Amino acid sequence: MDQRLHFITFATPDLDRARAFYKDGLGWDPLMDVPGEIIFFQVAPGQVLGLFDAGKFDQDLASGTTTTGVSGVTLSHNVGSQEEVVATIEELVAAGGTVLKPAQAGAFGGIFHGHVQDPNGIVWEIGYNPGWRIEEDGTVVFG
Repeated sequence: MDQRLHFITFATPDLDRARAFYKDGLGWDPLMDVPGEIIFFQVAPGQVLGLFDAGKFDQDLASGTTTTGVSGVTLSHNVGSQEEVVATIEELVAAGGTVLKPAQAGAFGGIFHGHVQDPNGIVWEIGYNPGWRIEEDGTVVFG
């Protein structure tokens, strides 16, 4: 299997709240929006974030189990300065997010970051990491 990822999809207990947070609150443009089912946002070249109604998600899995929610996962958004970390966290809160960890120096990796939970439990890490960059060809470089 090639080392790549095209879709990141989360079961979402309240799709309308997710839509309000990402589309209305943050101003993201949906790539596709199927009311009562799923909403997709293109978040990078060739990569999509999907928010799938939890009941429909469980039906799609066809495993007979009920999805209990997102756990042990963060989506990270890196910005260019500590001030941008603070401003982005404020934007997420204004859109309906909840601060889990205020902006501060990180315990690992020399970063400055904070964590915000969206209305459906997805945790976003907003960070500034001066040792991280993306090359013109899309390659991520640490250090």
